[in-house]
Amino acid sequence: MIMQNNYNRTIRTCFVGFAVQAIVINFAPLLYLTFHTTYGVPLTKVTLLVTVNFLLQLCVDAASVGFVDRIGYRMSAILAHAFACAGMVLMALLPDALGDPYAGLLIATVVYSIGSGLLEVLISPIMEACPTENKDLAMSLLHSFYCWGHVACVLLSTLFFTAFGVENWKILTLIWAAVPLLNLISFARVPIAPLLKDGERGMSLLELAKNRLFWLMLLAMVCSGASEQAVSQWASALAEKGLGVSKTLGDLMGPMFFAVAMGLSRILYSKMGDRLPLEKFMLGCCGLCIVAYLMIGLAPWPIVGLAGCGLCGFSVGIFWPGTLSLASGAMRRGGTALFCLLALGGDLGCSAGPTLAGMVSAAAGDDLKTGVLAALVFPLVLTLCVLLQRRRTTAGKLPS
Repeated sequence: MIMQNNYNRTIRTCFVGFAVQAIVINFAPLLYLTFHTTYGVPLTKVTLLVTVNFLLQLCVDAASVGFVDRIGYRMSAILAHAFACAGMVLMALLPDALGDPYAGLLIATVVYSIGSGLLEVLISPIMEACPTENKDLAMSLLHSFYCWGHVACVLLSTLFFTAFGVENWKILTLIWAAVPLLNLISFARVPIAPLLKDGERGMSLLELAKNRLFWLMLLAMVCSGASEQAVSQWASALAEKGLGVSKTLGDLMGPMFFAVAMGLSRILYSKMGDRLPLEKFMLGCCGLCIVAYLMIGLAPWPIVGLAGCGLCGFSVGIFWPGTLSLASGAMRRGGTALFCLLALGGDLGCSAGPTLAGMVSAAAGDDLKTGVLAALVFPLVLTLCVLLQRRRTTAGKLPS
């Protein structure tokens, strides 16, 4: 009982870890216009901060294969939270401390992006290693905390700006920085179980590269990230343009609606997944996702398109944690390398989805609906991946 209670603390700390990642990723974009007006930073350079964030997370995903096992999960998790906290603090202090405010923002972005990338790689395997039953249910619940962290970050920040003014954003930034600091202290104390059994060796990069199931799961992760972000990243614009609402209301009706629906989906599976096989639930959600894309792209009424955004958020909720669970369950010796490379695939998808939608939209005269329809390829390919995985499971052909 004592051991289980100890690992319950580990699980709660992992939950907060994903909320920390959501805060780090989603807080700075709320201030991009403020950076532009306050410091005179051109919007083209502000946009570069997004690119830097994405590229660094990809680099961290790839580099983690080489050092996480060497320094251990505890030290890696502590470093992740330290970078996240330091990046937030630097964002509040450096723009005014340096002669070039943009240089300060860029340095801060580099630092907290390293923390965010590490958190994405580490939290899922730490959770997977905890001695719990129904790991796929626990993984789904874990990933819901990214959604709730996103919602809390946007809502509480909006309330703060309304009450105290956006000019006091530095104070709020330091307040948010306390969250990774407190969770760092927790990670230093909770027990962390080994991902592999004693004497067991994780699969090498070469072993993974030779495994056809790994490539199938990697493709599924790319499609999972792309299916989610192709709509999520454009949800605000779809709400604004389709319904004619303000930017603030568009953020609440678009991305917030999407995030809440995605979080509810993950909680729903964590509660009822023991009665429903993961592959069946994922296939059902793939079907819902395809319907949602068609609602957004083809419906003549804006309110139906907005409902499609919510349905899309609900349907994609299981994609990322579900694919991780399928992969870790099928390749039990996958180890750290498996989780790092799957995170890399997911991040590539998070870039590919909105990029494809944006490029097609631009070619179609800034028609976002056409861009979303083009991105329909991702949930379709994901459906095929899950069907192939299910066929392999039924045939008993899964490698150990």
